[in-house]
Parts: sequence; structure tokens; C-alpha cells
Amino acid sequence: MKAEVIAVGTELLLGHIPNTNAQWISEVLAETGVDVMFHTTVGDNLGRLSVTVGSALQRCDAVIITGGLGPTHDDLTREAIAEATGRELVSDPALEEWLQALFESRGRRMAPANLRQAMLPVGAESIPNGLGTAPGISLEIDGRWIFAVPGVPAEMKPMITDFVAPRLASMAGGAVLVSRTLKAAGIGESDLAQRIAPTIESLERGGSATIALLASAGEVRVRITAKAQTREAALESIAPVEEDVRSRLGSLIFGADEEKLEGVIAAMATQRQITISVAESFTGGLVASRLVSIPGASSFFRGGYIAYSPEMKEGILGVAPELVAKGVVSGEVAVAMAEGARERTGTTVALATTGEAGPVPASASIGTVFIALAHEGGSVVRSFIAPGHRDMIRRWGAQAALNMLRLWLLGEIT
Repeated sequence: MKAEVIAVGTELLLGHIPNTNAQWISEVLAETGVDVMFHTTVGDNLGRLSVTVGSALQRCDAVIITGGLGPTHDDLTREAIAEATGRELVSDPALEEWLQALFESRGRRMAPANLRQAMLPVGAESIPNGLGTAPGISLEIDGRWIFAVPGVPAEMKPMITDFVAPRLASMAGGAVLVSRTLKAAGIGESDLAQRIAPTIESLERGGSATIALLASAGEVRVRITAKAQTREAALESIAPVEEDVRSRLGSLIFGADEEKLEGVIAAMATQRQITISVAESFTGGLVASRLVSIPGASSFFRGGYIAYSPEMKEGILGVAPELVAKGVVSGEVAVAMAEGARERTGTTVALATTGEAGPVPASASIGTVFIALAHEGGSVVRSFIAPGHRDMIRRWGAQAALNMLRLWLLGEIT
């Protein structure tokens, strides 16, 4: 079964809010065996919305629309569905009564405009909304289906999971699409692709799963996907591919699916009773923030310093003035920061970051990053050039620092 997700709202086209609804709906539908072929975003314009719905009906078996079901003049999804399907829009007495009772139960007077939400195209049924005033719409047209739900995520999600997804699942024949995502750090997308090229080529010649690579700052995700009649059968197809990928990437892989790098570190540090501190310059607290986002972080994270200025590096962390005078973006300064943080906090290990994030270069080229780690046996420093703009460089730095700590915990850095 092929589906299209239409997100309605001029605010989406203007970039005022991200289109997260389409992403979420696609994830849910994939689990029901429905293939989402298109994402379309359209503004609050009746003509364009009507054409969009009509086009979607021509190329897909199911059309899921989110947004445009409110009571105001620019909520036009009902009218667009009626126009695209040639159906008259009529009021549903049961919905009128439901709306009136809903407002009375909330101690509010219903405005006449809310009666628009009781309108349905002829032949459609309403989708119950347990949290808001906008019922959804379900309509079959010559074997193809239209489902319309509100754009408010809190209202949309239960309507999809409780009504739309089960109905589509029964029509899709019960097949499911399952993905397993492996997460790697410390390697670029092209290098990773080269390492697992034999795996990809083997699947392309005829495999029961597919592989896709998705890169972000300091992380590459390897998504393995399989389609089968049951989730268990799909996972059986994924398992040998995952094993092959893991054998080729080794410790570059730090986790899978919802696991986060900081969560993996937390588990290892807690198990080994390792304590951690940080000293951050250009990352400005990003490393500490990610560590403390893990519940129970107090068991392994002692604290840290944001030593942004040269004076703070000297005064708080004890970095030698002669090192600072040579330039704060250096391996020597990074090591001194890490050693100073460890000495002052008494932790097992300390991380430090210093770098040039721009936008105007000061003591080093933009993107220059130094990460240092200090422990009882000594100190180690790594450097690299991070790509992108200021925020991206800072994210790269935080990711690299955490991955360095992970590798030290694994015994791969001494």
C-alpha cells in the first residue's frame, strides 16, 4: 500500500515551525507495512490544497492530511477534501451535539465558528478526537482512502495510532517495515561507506534488507531495513546484516537505535565507578550538558568549568601564562585544562576542549579543535578540523570529546 502525507499550514512553508508531524506519521505507517512515497507541504489556500489532495489520490492508495481542521477562516482541509472529491460538505448533527456538550463540560460558550468543525463531506465518517474540538475525517473514494487529522501533535498522534494506523494495517495485508539503526562515531560518512561497501554490494545483488547512511555532526547512522509479514521475521533478516556491519566497524559503533553516546558512557562509568569532570572553552558547556542529561549522572559526573577567556584558563584551571601567550587553541593548553580540572575535582578522568569556532578567526584557523583527556596514567590530546558553521563546529567538538572518553573507557586510548 502506497501513501502520501500532506501537511497543511502556511507557517510550515514560512519555516516558522518544523514539519515533525510528517516524520512521525511516516514512522508509524512504516511499522504497519504502508510505504510512504511522498511528503507534501501546502499552505492555507483552498485552490492549492484541493489540487494537492486530488493529485495525491491519483498516485497513492491512502492520503493522510494533518492540519487545517480548526474553526477559523484559514482552516480549509474539509473544504479541500470536498472539492477534490466532488462531495458536498454537510453538517453532522451528532458532531454538533458532541461539540456543544464538550464546550459545556469545560464551562465555555461555544462560538458559532466552531460549528464548522461538525462539517463532513458526504459519505465520510468522523475520527474521534479525545483532546480537542477538531474531529478527524475518514473517507473512501473508489478504493482509495483519505484520512484527515488535526495538526496539533497531542491530538494528532492518538488519532493516528488508535484509528488511522490500525485501519491501514488491515488493508496493507499485515506486512511490516522494521529498521535497526547502528550509530558510529570517529569516522566520516565516506570512510564508513567504504568499510561496509562489500555488505552494501551483497544486499544490492539480492538481499532481504537494505542499508542507508545518515550523517550528522560527528556521528554516522547505519540504518538497516527489512520488510516482512511480522516484526520477528523482519528482525531475522536484519540480524546477519547487523552482525556483518559490526564486524567491519568494530568499536566505531557506540550504540543502536535510541542509544546516545552520553548514555553509553554513563553505563560504563557507573559500572566501573569512574568519576568524570570537564573543562570547556569553545564548546561552552555542551559536553557537561549532555552528560547531565542522563538520569543518575551524579553517580559519575562531578562537575566542570567553562573557561572561555584566557584569564579564566589561567586563574581557574591553572594553565601556565606562557602557554596562553602562545595561543589558547593548542594541544598544550587543552592538556593543561584537562589536568587542571582533574586536579581540582579529584576525578578519575577529565576532558577538555579548546578550539576556534569563528566566525572570525582569532588564534587559529576556523574549525581547529583540540580535545584532551587526563587520567592517573597521563594525558592524551587529539586534534582535527571540524566543518561547518559556528554551532556545528561546537557540536563536532562535544561529540569528539565524548567519543574520546568512550574509547578511553574501552581501553583503546591510554
